[in-house]
Amino acid sequence: MFTEAVLPLLHRIGPAGDGYLCRTIRTTGLPESGVQARLSTPLRGLVGGGLEVGYCAQPGRVDVRLAARGDAAAGLLEAAEKLVRAELGEAVFGTGDDELEAVVVGLLTGRRETLAVAESCTGGLLAHRLTNVPGASAVFLAGWVTYSNQAKRDCLGVSADTLAGHGAVSEAVAREMAEGARARAGATYALAVTGIAGPSGGSPAKPVGTVFLGLAGPFTTVVEHRFNPWDRETFKQVTTQQALDMVRLRLVGSQAS
Repeated sequence: MFTEAVLPLLHRIGPAGDGYLCRTIRTTGLPESGVQARLSTPLRGLVGGGLEVGYCAQPGRVDVRLAARGDAAAGLLEAAEKLVRAELGEAVFGTGDDELEAVVVGLLTGRRETLAVAESCTGGLLAHRLTNVPGASAVFLAGWVTYSNQAKRDCLGVSADTLAGHGAVSEAVAREMAEGARARAGATYALAVTGIAGPSGGSPAKPVGTVFLGLAGPFTTVVEHRFNPWDRETFKQVTTQQALDMVRLRLVGSQAS
């Protein structure tokens, strides 16, 4: 805790005599062990030259903290960041205090595109995170928390046959939720989330932690099946992180194409 949180703060408010520099690179979609495994060998030479590397895992996010001291510190950090980005690729979403929702809002703003959301198991957390970002009103059009099947039918136009045939937590319902939200909001993209947060409600076929994420846009709607078997609060945080990253990766991929 002291190394990860207190020491960088002390160096920011009172400059160290040995030229201490620190940089944080934020990633999502990979576990802490996976991030470490990918970076340990590429960074080994720089660590031998004085680079300090730390990892801090949060629900849905792993921060890579790079630090160095002395006259060579700036060069070490530049070289280390290049290696981290090369090894982790699109898992890197920001630096410093960047939050994923702010990155998504920034990408949408730059493209003059819009987003709507339809949530069930996350209970509005996805909309909450987006609307925490200053300027989100330029791109975030609407959100629905359709917790019941009746709400999914009435608010989003999900078919009663789809709900009866596949269940509320299913690929088919996530698809119809996303498409319904996009059509009703008139948005460029729409995200949908439906899952089982637990601790009850699961089954052998769909255990607690099962979630489906739908993304509708000017392309064939895509749905991802994830499994997040944690307590309700962690489930919601990780699930919204995964949903936001679906949009980010789509936008980043569109820019590259």
